[in-house]
Amino acid sequence: MALGDSAWTVEFGTDISPELNAQVMAFANRIAQARLDDPRFATITDVVPTFRSLTVHFSVQNTDADALATQLLALAQDSEQQTIQGKQWRLPACFDPSFAPDLSAWAEAKQIGEDALIERMLATSFRVYMIGFLPGFPYMGGLPPELAMPRLTSPRQRVPANSIAIAGEMCAVYPWESPGGWNLIGKTPVQLFDPHHIEQPAMLAAGDIVRWYAIDKSEYEHLLSQCSNGKLTRDAFLSSGDVS
Repeated sequence: MALGDSAWTVEFGTDISPELNAQVMAFANRIAQARLDDPRFATITDVVPTFRSLTVHFSVQNTDADALATQLLALAQDSEQQTIQGKQWRLPACFDPSFAPDLSAWAEAKQIGEDALIERMLATSFRVYMIGFLPGFPYMGGLPPELAMPRLTSPRQRVPANSIAIAGEMCAVYPWESPGGWNLIGKTPVQLFDPHHIEQPAMLAAGDIVRWYAIDKSEYEHLLSQCSNGKLTRDAFLSSGDVS
């Protein structure tokens, strides 16, 4: 469907699911390749994937919008048979009470001990569906439905950077200090957005998989220092990397 006069949105369904999101990411990959190989796609200026759709922005002065729509639909149909596997990350999480003001309320609401709740978090594979709200802010699905929590009734004016948060069946990390209404349950020392990485400032991308592992506060400070000083690169947190 048209989004103004300079963008098309292709929807793959109405649900939020790994299967639909994989189709979206396969479509984004096909477009990226087409922009390199096919001059008909050279006027595309931006591609914005979401949970279940993808919006393609184009130069209205140099594009036959209807012809591009037909070409995009053909690519989308081809993408339905493909899946794109993103990177797999193993990221540290500190659940110290000073970093997790909503952890106890979450445990009380679910009638589960905090330690058991953390174990459930660590056992979950979270899929990055999209990046939005803030630069580098990952919307990660996968929280078991029985652990879902509503957003806070009164959002905080200031959420500390690197806070791990949940809302509904989603998990996220605030890469910047900002207002926010998600439940804060921990903190990671890893900076998820770095403008010095010109190719990809956001560490995570749609289609990536994230698993958490627990650290204490002293290890948090140690890793934070290493990350800030550039002694620990992003690749160290890939699932095959050494994060010890």
